[in-house]
Amino acid sequence: MSGAVQRLPLVDLLKAVAAQLIVWHHLAFYGPLSDSAAPLWPESMAWLSQQARIAVQVFLVVGGFLAARGLAPDGFWVPGRSLPVLLGQRYRRLAGPYVVALLVAVAGSALASRWMTHDSISAPPTPAQLLAHVLLLHDLLGYEALSAGVWYVAIDFQLYALLALLLWLGGRRRFAGLELGVGFVTLLLLASLFHFNLDPDWDVWAVYFFGAYGLGALAWWSARRGGRRPLAALVFLLACIALAIDFRERILVALGTALALAIYQATGWGRHAPTRPLAAFLSRISYGVFLVHFPVCLVVNAAFSRFVSLTPELALLGMVLAWGLSLLAGALFHAHVEQGFAGKARWRLSPSARA
Repeated sequence: MSGAVQRLPLVDLLKAVAAQLIVWHHLAFYGPLSDSAAPLWPESMAWLSQQARIAVQVFLVVGGFLAARGLAPDGFWVPGRSLPVLLGQRYRRLAGPYVVALLVAVAGSALASRWMTHDSISAPPTPAQLLAHVLLLHDLLGYEALSAGVWYVAIDFQLYALLALLLWLGGRRRFAGLELGVGFVTLLLLASLFHFNLDPDWDVWAVYFFGAYGLGALAWWSARRGGRRPLAALVFLLACIALAIDFRERILVALGTALALAIYQATGWGRHAPTRPLAAFLSRISYGVFLVHFPVCLVVNAAFSRFVSLTPELALLGMVLAWGLSLLAGALFHAHVEQGFAGKARWRLSPSARA
């Protein structure tokens, strides 16, 4: 897609808010600053530490929504598009900035280790561990992550590749009045909701998360021509049944996000609402923030631990500083690294990975 593709204000808002929650989740979960600041707002800090990670579900749904828009906006595979070339471009755009961020994470851990000893600091990587990360196979091969959240980059690529494969297999064929690719996606998202997502042993594979990702794709297709609203309504109902059988808060959040996107598109408001500059900016830099915020937060934690006498108030100030520096680093990373890799792609992909 061209860089001039229309922005969707609700998508920008969802990505902007979810990105901030992920940064604050990691700030609350890792490092000594949160331990020292916890007495000020114990309930809020506990929620950020344990519950704020649910924002990942928003990224999953938005990722599926944007991927469907980019891969098959009307439910059909675009003729002449090469699946291997498409996935190669996707890998370059997704993994190029990610590899640079891995080097930043290694450097951040090395610097932080000079000032503090903490479980959140990674040991220097072995060549095999680094190669596994570059190939997005670290979780599958059982290597320790070099930075918080890198698992998501690998899962995002798996999800995108799986969605593209299903749509490619469906081609431009129909069955019972429904695009075959959309049918394949629907069947796998239901299999995920009713089976794979119930077993945490699958959580290093895309099928575990495909329920949320597929709901996002269906939310996009439900508002397009072709009468898919009954299908979307049926799938959303079946998702509610999956929740009744085994309640999962993550699936509830994913379903709510998908419903909001479907309604947003169907009412037409999504095409005419004004773009909010701050939300659009935070959305654009969200992938950069996601990639570099953890080493930034780690170094700030280490610096405060080494050089500041941590009262709760100063610890909270350190967390706010780490958040602000994460946004600054993410914006610089987006402008000077991420955009460089994006500019090399001949076909500009929808930025689902920036979730």
